[in-house]
Amino acid sequence: MSARIAYFDCFSGASGDMLLGAWLDAGLDLCLLERDLESLGLTDYRLKVERRADHGITGTKFDVLDEGSERPATHLCAVREIIARAGLPQPVAEASLAVFARLAEAEARIHGTTVDEVHFHEVGAVDTLIDVVGFCLAVHRLEIQGLYASALPVGRGTVRTEHGLLPVPAPATLALLASAGAPILPSRADGELVTPTGAALLSTLATFEQPAMIVRQVGYGFGSKRFAWPNVVRVWIGEPYEAPQCAGHWHDAAHSHAEMHDHPHAHPHGGHEHTHNA
Repeated sequence: MSARIAYFDCFSGASGDMLLGAWLDAGLDLCLLERDLESLGLTDYRLKVERRADHGITGTKFDVLDEGSERPATHLCAVREIIARAGLPQPVAEASLAVFARLAEAEARIHGTTVDEVHFHEVGAVDTLIDVVGFCLAVHRLEIQGLYASALPVGRGTVRTEHGLLPVPAPATLALLASAGAPILPSRADGELVTPTGAALLSTLATFEQPAMIVRQVGYGFGSKRFAWPNVVRVWIGEPYEAPQCAGHWHDAAHSHAEMHDHPHAHPHGGHEHTHNA
């Protein structure tokens, strides 16, 4: 059986909830996801999944409704402890920790501190933990062995954060994309199209190129904003495609004419004239 790969078509950007919504729309079992996430031991939240349609496209809107006031993970060490206690499958735990470590490295560079001292703000909330671990669980449960992503339109303008009003893309988002050499596209959309969580997931786990593939499943994950186009990210799931090789065909067709045919008849050059017009 061929390896399964997935390609995220991020023509309207990417956020954690959009990416996980796309996985669910492509066939990830919601009940299985909820059961897996219970192992994190997080409380005061619930998952909201609904069908949505826009511009003739139907897909899934995924949200984590945080009903508590506490942030369970304000530092990387707290994230490590939560994931270690959860007993997640090893590939899921390793991928989740890699995403948070990359995010901490980006934040540390921006704020001039160390990885262990960096303080997660929005990223320490329950919804980010669910988005990151849920995404990694989806890769594991759907048996995805190769992950790819398109170039990213990041939007323009400003975004309001706990640090105040910041330019788009947010500093953490830009640092994450820069560290991975991710291709960035200009966009006429006002506002944030790629969030730090979306940037952390894709810059850590995906290769930024479109693979040759046979597509078997497609999923659409909706974002919250409304634009003049459908605000979705698409995931294509399938297997790699290799074009068949036509061995020998072109080589035989390009053989030397002189090598394959005898010419017993002469071509007297003097029998006709060559007129060259200036």
